[in-house]
Amino acid sequence: MTSARTIRFGAFLALALAGVAVVVFWDAPVIADLRSLAERENIERLVARAGAWGPAVIVLAMIVAVVASPIPSAPIAMAAGAAYGHVYGTMLVVAGAETGALIAFALARFLGRETIRRWLGDGVERGLVGSQNALTLAVFLSRLMPFVSFDIVSYAAGLSAIHFWRFAVATLAGIVPASFVLSHLGTAAMSGGDPMAWVIAALGLVTGLPLIWAVLRRRRG
Repeated sequence: MTSARTIRFGAFLALALAGVAVVVFWDAPVIADLRSLAERENIERLVARAGAWGPAVIVLAMIVAVVASPIPSAPIAMAAGAAYGHVYGTMLVVAGAETGALIAFALARFLGRETIRRWLGDGVERGLVGSQNALTLAVFLSRLMPFVSFDIVSYAAGLSAIHFWRFAVATLAGIVPASFVLSHLGTAAMSGGDPMAWVIAALGLVTGLPLIWAVLRRRRG
């Protein structure tokens, strides 16, 4: 048991140090090169070169973008739409984002939860708790809001008491609308259209509806 805890602590510490290093060296040439790989034009070229492996490239890129926080996922989703259209592009983005979210959740739960509990005591769980329904709803609503960090929510959920299957379902239900919007934006950009008004309206709808619903629910309560 002691050795297992030591391994978990070491892995958690290494992950934390890696995150700090990325923040400190954000503008370093190596990190800048990694960020440039996530630019839509570069992804589109990579997908074109991959040929039949293009869908796998999109899914893998989304997984890496979700698990590795500094890499943006929006350009990847747009590239998926540009390369494969609305429906198939959305399916690829959802598959990658869901898989990445589950990996981030599992990493946080395996590496972080027990370590944090040992550091701060069992009382720390009170700050991460709530009923299973409340936690599920929180994850779902966060997935509908494009300004809420996707990866941070995944890692934070892993530290909470939410059940794995609830997190998976809430994430899947929440990421479909945003994934479709970004894929549509990429498709429209390739067709030469001007999708910005539609995209802004869609993002406003996706973001506003859950907020309105939450306010009304609180007033009724």
